[in-house]
Amino acid sequence: MSPVEPLDVRLFDETVAAVALFTGPEHRLVYQNRACARLLGARPLGLPAREAFPEADADAFMAVLDEVVATGRPCRLPEARDPDPDAPEQARFFVYSCTPVTTAEGPGAMVVALDTTAEIVALERYQAVASAVSQMVWVLRPDGSAEEIVPGWQELTGEAWHGWMDSRFTAYVHPRDRDRLEKDRRLLLADEPPRVIETAFRVRTADGSYRHVATRSVPITRGGRATEWIAATDDVEDRWKAALREHLLAHLAEVSGGTLDEVFEAVGHVIVPELADACLIMLLTGEEWPPPENTAVTARSAASATRRDLSPPPPLPEGEVVIGAAVRAVLDSRTSRTIHVTVGGRVPPGLVPAVTEHWLADADATSVTIYPLAADGIVLGYALTSAHGDSPAPGPTDTELLRKVFHDVEPPLRKTLDLQRARRTALRLQRAHLTDPPSVPGASLAANYQPASSANEIGGDWYDAVVHSDDTLVLDIGDVAGHDLTAATAMAQLRSMLRGLAWSNGPTCKPSTILSMLEDAAEGLDIASFATAVHARLRRTPNGAWGFTWSNAGHPPPLLLPARENPRFLTGDDQDPPLCALPGMPRTSHTHQLAPGDTVLLYTDGLIERPAASLDEGQQSLLTAVALHRDSPLPELLRRLQDLSDKRDDTALLAFRVDRGSSGDETAGQYAAQPSSTPPPG
Repeated sequence: MSPVEPLDVRLFDETVAAVALFTGPEHRLVYQNRACARLLGARPLGLPAREAFPEADADAFMAVLDEVVATGRPCRLPEARDPDPDAPEQARFFVYSCTPVTTAEGPGAMVVALDTTAEIVALERYQAVASAVSQMVWVLRPDGSAEEIVPGWQELTGEAWHGWMDSRFTAYVHPRDRDRLEKDRRLLLADEPPRVIETAFRVRTADGSYRHVATRSVPITRGGRATEWIAATDDVEDRWKAALREHLLAHLAEVSGGTLDEVFEAVGHVIVPELADACLIMLLTGEEWPPPENTAVTARSAASATRRDLSPPPPLPEGEVVIGAAVRAVLDSRTSRTIHVTVGGRVPPGLVPAVTEHWLADADATSVTIYPLAADGIVLGYALTSAHGDSPAPGPTDTELLRKVFHDVEPPLRKTLDLQRARRTALRLQRAHLTDPPSVPGASLAANYQPASSANEIGGDWYDAVVHSDDTLVLDIGDVAGHDLTAATAMAQLRSMLRGLAWSNGPTCKPSTILSMLEDAAEGLDIASFATAVHARLRRTPNGAWGFTWSNAGHPPPLLLPARENPRFLTGDDQDPPLCALPGMPRTSHTHQLAPGDTVLLYTDGLIERPAASLDEGQQSLLTAVALHRDSPLPELLRRLQDLSDKRDDTALLAFRVDRGSSGDETAGQYAAQPSSTPPPG
């Protein structure tokens, strides 16, 4: 073996690292480059190390020199921290390494020192900033290892961080969020990763509940490739809850004033999939809770929602179900209850309808939670939420959050309940005045009333039919502006006044005169500011025909369905304004002869008006439907015509048909059921 060449110290004269050489048993200092003199101060050469470095904390340094020379193995000294003589308040940081070498003076040791003050200070400042703005800061590497720069994992989960983004980490992530995290991980490992990747997911905490966190990852690029990533993770649970509440309130605002079903439909779509995999809301069919003893209580399905990858539960075939003891206990106590379901098992009998019970088993439900629903102290029903597959059952934090969600629903529920009470009152008032039409010799008469589908659309539509002592028939139909209890009350007053005026003035009084009298009374008594009406009188002639005389106060025109012709609207010669629009303006009466088999239809605007269509289109649809069903009995004809309404407004219909004579029977069915070729009036 050739002898080892001594180290040429001139190699280190201009290096940026501080280099010092020591030889002999006393470790005499034989070389110090300029960087070492600047870093540690110039030391006299030839002195033993203890004399060249007399600092009080040099003992560890001397021990390392002894060890390296004795063992022949290099050693790295622990990080050192020394005060800066020029700035005593600013500490300085160094990293030392000691390596055995052969010098011209014999075996020795080379010490290399680096000043890492700038790097350490920068890291400390970064850690301080990160700690101030983030709960956790990580360094992520391509091999899946992860180092916590700013710790927080143990505080969040109760478990110490184990150093890897592997299955042990994924086990703490909510099952519904794992696929998204894996997708983001693949983006990080791509050849050209995004400059920033942001994602939100749920992490299981020490108490078993889940909290929402948000992570922002930024790559560190070296040589054109991302070699590691800095990821800052914040706890955003409070922000998420606030956003969820805003989302809920926005949905509730869209159905403000709607039915209970519409309100709970909106709630269900907020709960799923954020808070549950499926949600079924059942409303009690009775209004009293607690019910009388030994009384069966039934409920109906009001709304349901399911996670996208779950099939929806089947509808209830019975329409209503009798609630069991478990549900009754929840409603009595006003507290929620969670029932855990074993794998392949079923919920307790009677908890849910049979078809729902089978669906829960088929959909691999793991838990079912019952929540009572109440507003203003009134028990309305209950909500059933379920977790499926690998979704965890709700913990106390989750059930409390859902309880708060249902609590936030109470204000719109109270509004809906108030509207429903007013609606029921108005409908009772309205239906009390919408009596069955009388029997009319020589003719048929039928009426139909359909309230609006929306809870806040009460309406002021009415109809009336009265037979005078001389068999003259009086028909009325009208509509008061507004969709509330005030409109319904005004409707009842106007209808009663019109009936009284028509009766007291007798069958010979012109319809236009009666409407003028009604307008004077309504204006003077301040009953209604705006209303439309048709007042008509029908008298039978000896030849079997009927004289039809009417006056129209701004109402949709009567529709005539002749026995031998196409249907058309009876517009008359003049268009009179609605009641109370131009008080004192003269009104007009119109007359038409109705032949045997002819039908005349009076109706309100809810039948022909739609937001997305013109009035002409609505009238044309009515002409088509009347022609199509012209041979139907009047009650059936009216039921079919009600299908034209979009149910946004209430609708009243009143139809009169002259009985067919022998000639009418012979011609029945000979005429085409098609709309009039002339366009309807605007």
